[in-house]
Amino acid sequence: MADASVSIPNTSAPRLKRVLTLWDLVFYGIVLIQPIAPVPLFGVAQKLSDGHFATIILVAMFAMLITAVSYGRMAALYPAAGSAYTYVGRGLNLHLGFLAGWAMFLDYLLQPLINTVWISTALHERYVPGIPFAVWAAIIAAIITLLNLRGIRSSARANKVLLFLMFVVVGFFIVLAVRYLFYSEGWSGLFSIQPFYDPKTFNSHRIWTATSFAALTYIGFDGVTTLAEDVENPKRNVLLATVLVCLFTGVFGGFEVYLGQRVWPDWRTFPDLVTAFMDICSRVGGPILFNAMGVILILAAFGSGLTGGLGAARLLFGMGRDNVLPRKVFGYLSPGSSTPTYNILIIGVLTFAGAVMLNSIGNAYEHAGELLNFGAFLAFMGVNLATFWQFAVKARPGHERNLLTDAILPLVGFAFCALIWWNLNGLAKTVGGIWFALGLIYVAIKTRGFRTAPVMIDFSES
Repeated sequence: MADASVSIPNTSAPRLKRVLTLWDLVFYGIVLIQPIAPVPLFGVAQKLSDGHFATIILVAMFAMLITAVSYGRMAALYPAAGSAYTYVGRGLNLHLGFLAGWAMFLDYLLQPLINTVWISTALHERYVPGIPFAVWAAIIAAIITLLNLRGIRSSARANKVLLFLMFVVVGFFIVLAVRYLFYSEGWSGLFSIQPFYDPKTFNSHRIWTATSFAALTYIGFDGVTTLAEDVENPKRNVLLATVLVCLFTGVFGGFEVYLGQRVWPDWRTFPDLVTAFMDICSRVGGPILFNAMGVILILAAFGSGLTGGLGAARLLFGMGRDNVLPRKVFGYLSPGSSTPTYNILIIGVLTFAGAVMLNSIGNAYEHAGELLNFGAFLAFMGVNLATFWQFAVKARPGHERNLLTDAILPLVGFAFCALIWWNLNGLAKTVGGIWFALGLIYVAIKTRGFRTAPVMIDFSES
């Protein structure tokens, strides 16, 4: 593969102070992923896995832990880079880096879409069923668009308050679920292998298919690497933080899922799969816990949709400014502000249209989640391969090769992520494949058949 190394930056250039500790990074990662990450997935994941969500969340954790190690090692090489896009571009090849960025860009576009789908479903199915899904989707997409046009962004303080509320609600759920199980079934209700293995329904093919959806639980862990330039001892702490964030998410999320499965074992009896965990909360804590969980899920999804929409709009602006996309439209900023008005409107329209289209097909949340994973797992595969190339193949000065950590581990991570990616549903692979093919055609034309370096996507805009 072509060497994508870059010149060593000037050491006299201004640098941010390294003030963040390991635990600052871990906290930041938990904020990004959120302690309720598996909750919105519960009903759909139970259906896809035939009641084995606890199993698939742990299988997905295995792949994510290995990938987290690769992210941490690449962050040590490129501490100012902070994304799969630059790790693949610098670690493997600039053209492959562009394609990794193109795949990642799809994820940015889908963030407001998947959250709009969840909120609209929750409001339509559980709170105001008289208002059609399409109307709710229009309202949510419009609110997100208007707030982003006004330049309103979620603050760090708001995120901390929301995180605190999540832990409070989840804490009440855990206590009440344990109490419910113990008083209804005794110790056998609390301790069972049924959530991990039920011989009546276990199917290895469905486990792999469902794992590709359950991996949504971990999306966002790689955001820890964006702070590599601000953290003390980045070679050690970024790697440790990414691994610890994945481990916390898998263990804590797995415990929530385990209790949910024990409280309500048969997914076929849920009134609605997308909002199934709210019914579990109702069973153990009545209407108060039902509504508390519903409120924090809607707030979390709304915040994620808001920041995701703005991030996607700013990425479009960066691509327009650099002439990756037509500058007149995508490179436009509203006079007197830094708001990419046209891009925010485009994202809003795409969000509404995509939500309505997926809802008309059926299983909208499932399809949106798997399509998001299409780009994410391509990026994960790229980072694992870049890690193998940089540490096992290239002769790095002063680095003594280790077969296990330099070759076997990243290749196993690549294979595991590839297996999960391959088991995405047909719609995700078709739509994602079309998107990837467009990126491949574009970069081939722009680089005269891959003979020149591609224009880079500036992910710092997001």
